[in-house]
Amino acid sequence: MAESLLGRALKLLARREHSRVELKRKLAIHTEDEIAIERVLDDLEARGWLSERRVVEQAVHARRARFGAHRIERDLLAKGVSEEAIAEALPDIRGGELQAAREVWRRKFRGRLPRNASERGRQARFLQGRGFGLEVIYQIIKGGDEQ
Repeated sequence: MAESLLGRALKLLARREHSRVELKRKLAIHTEDEIAIERVLDDLEARGWLSERRVVEQAVHARRARFGAHRIERDLLAKGVSEEAIAEALPDIRGGELQAAREVWRRKFRGRLPRNASERGRQARFLQGRGFGLEVIYQIIKGGDEQ
């Protein structure tokens, strides 16, 4: 049973990085033996094949261009990544947030600044839904700091 769990875990990890919580949830479908699952997960971590740091790096790399820090942080928490690992990555995430938000805004609104309060609210809600912070949103919508 443990070998088949290990095999399943390796197949999942071959596709993409998984957090310990995600992998545990996916393996639990195949057995009720939590001790065996924990042993497999401990073994994978000891070998360096299961890494929370890599999960964070992959998620940040994949989402940085389309989403803001709040959204990325929320996604990582949903994956079961520890708050400490997320806190370590936040400076990297926030570093390019203004540029990413501006690019997302340009693609969606073709670079047109809002002409009235209704358009301003619509653009702000869109960017906020993507996880960008209000200070970044206001900077973009007001047309400041163009690069």
